[in-house]
Amino acid sequence: MKYYLIAGEASGDLHASRLMKSLKDEDSEAEFRFFGGDMMSSVGGHCVKHYRELAYMGFIPVLLHLNTILENMSLCRKDIIQWQPDALILIDYPGFNLKIAKYIKAHTGIPIYYYISPKIWAWKEYRIKNIRRDVDELFSILPFEVEFFEQKHHYPIHYVGNPTADEVEEFKDTYLKRSNADNITGKNSTHELSDKPVIAILAGSRKQEIKDNLPHMIKATEKFTEGYQPIVAGAPGIPEDYYNGFIKGTGVRIIHGRTYELLCQATAALVTSGTATLETALFGVPQVVCYKTPVPKLIAFLRRHLLKVKYISLVNLIADREVVPELVADTFTTDNIRKHLEQILPEGKMHRPMLDGYKEVDTRLGKKNAPQNAAKIMIKLLRQR
Repeated sequence: MKYYLIAGEASGDLHASRLMKSLKDEDSEAEFRFFGGDMMSSVGGHCVKHYRELAYMGFIPVLLHLNTILENMSLCRKDIIQWQPDALILIDYPGFNLKIAKYIKAHTGIPIYYYISPKIWAWKEYRIKNIRRDVDELFSILPFEVEFFEQKHHYPIHYVGNPTADEVEEFKDTYLKRSNADNITGKNSTHELSDKPVIAILAGSRKQEIKDNLPHMIKATEKFTEGYQPIVAGAPGIPEDYYNGFIKGTGVRIIHGRTYELLCQATAALVTSGTATLETALFGVPQVVCYKTPVPKLIAFLRRHLLKVKYISLVNLIADREVVPELVADTFTTDNIRKHLEQILPEGKMHRPMLDGYKEVDTRLGKKNAPQNAAKIMIKLLRQR
């Protein structure tokens, strides 16, 4: 069968590539055409457009590149209709994908499957109308979404497990089999680091996030440098030179492209919100979630009175309680970060309770092999048509 996939960013490229591999396992004649990235291309098929040409974030960048965005959307619609796939598979990226879904649903009979459902429970809940109208089957990777979609909005979905949990488990299995030469720290390290325990710093994936968060995170670790070494996880696509302005003269080191290895060896972590909070939990590393915002008092007010969710970290959202501290808006201060970091270190009062909470999160995630589960359901549905 023929599958057309759309992924608009690096994480979508990863998840889509793993889904494509699972589709090939279930369907030996699978053909792929896609908007995506290098990981999808490595599986096979034809890349119509790379996600680097799609990913504009924020009001101003979108406005400046509006013509390009509209051209890409037009190309995508025409290409899908011309190729006539057996299924259109959308991966996250709702601003683009929901518009494509609307057009394809209105003009063709191509079934539309959405893998990694849009996070409308956090913002833009009105999009449920578009999903109900335009998406044939929704595949969720977060267990709490089942209640949101099925009970609140009476829209049935498929919870297939969490691919991040699969990826972390696979990495740990492989990493533990390596020799000590692969350690980030120690005598065999190529990074000239000490043997002290590691405090990992994951300051975000975009320059603005790093600029806002990293100086405070570094400052908060100064008290602990006698017994620990803070190490920054360099984000993909962010040059090392950008970090140097923040870490110069601090003694803090940076390691690029080895975040999972860093988490494997970390004793504690300071993490901005996003998938990184879940990854850190799955590695069993106690963490403090830190996220600086502009006009913090206003944001704090809006969080209390307007936002649909109580938490910003996936760890707490999945547990439905505060497992990890979230220092956001008016609670984001260097002193608060330092205080909470002290509490999650091995002798701290929150160290053991947080690790127990992580076990609860892992239990709630449940199913394993999310891409395989999704692929089997998709192909079963297609063969029933």
